[in-house]
Amino acid sequence: MTTLITGASSGIGYELAKVFAENGHDLVLTARNQAQLEKLAAEIQSAHKVKVRVLVKDLANANSPREIFDELIRDGTQIEVLVNNAGFGNHGPFANIELDADLRLLQVNIVALTALTKLFIREMLARGRGRVMNVASTAGFMPGPLMATYYASKAYVLHFSEAVAQEVAGRGVSVTALCPGPVDTAFQKRAGIEGSRLFKDGAAMDARTVALAGYRGMMHGKRIVIPGTSNKLLTTSVRLSPRRLAAFIAGKFNVVH
Repeated sequence: MTTLITGASSGIGYELAKVFAENGHDLVLTARNQAQLEKLAAEIQSAHKVKVRVLVKDLANANSPREIFDELIRDGTQIEVLVNNAGFGNHGPFANIELDADLRLLQVNIVALTALTKLFIREMLARGRGRVMNVASTAGFMPGPLMATYYASKAYVLHFSEAVAQEVAGRGVSVTALCPGPVDTAFQKRAGIEGSRLFKDGAAMDARTVALAGYRGMMHGKRIVIPGTSNKLLTTSVRLSPRRLAAFIAGKFNVVH
């Protein structure tokens, strides 16, 4: 069984790669950072009897999803599990963030994820088996002032995953949305939110715990996996709260001090 994982060079993707390898999956790992990918590949191959292939791609490039798919098809590599993990966030008032930065975020978080899912799920449906895991977030359950495009992108991932899961039900293919809350990775540094209450209050989970929850949930065919009791309670309370209140509270947590 071969699993393709995007954004595998660090954070949740890095831990997901190790979890899949521990469970006997051959891997195709893709990200921008070649050195990190090759280091991970060597680490996995020395610890587990699986094959690991590295594809260095930037999913902000609109051509990358098709290039990944075409290269694997040419080589006869059959992807049975697709993990769309790559993504990043921008922080600040929407009007102040450069347009190119937001468009790059949407390209990676939404467009590339959609393209890869479409390309590979067709192959899965033709075979009558396969799994897709899309990494969303608890952010996808609410509006997020000061991270407007990121929260909105994760809402897309969540709703898209649920819809496609329903479409393919009973056809041997499952689609899972993994929705972690704050996770202790390099994400917060890149997004510029290290000083926000989300990460100051010690609520961040470790990436290994999130990866394990995602893997187990996906293998059980769950459509939504929310690691952590507090995160489950958060998403439930958001659904019951007035939308304006949810936006107000999320905005407070996204303020960087």
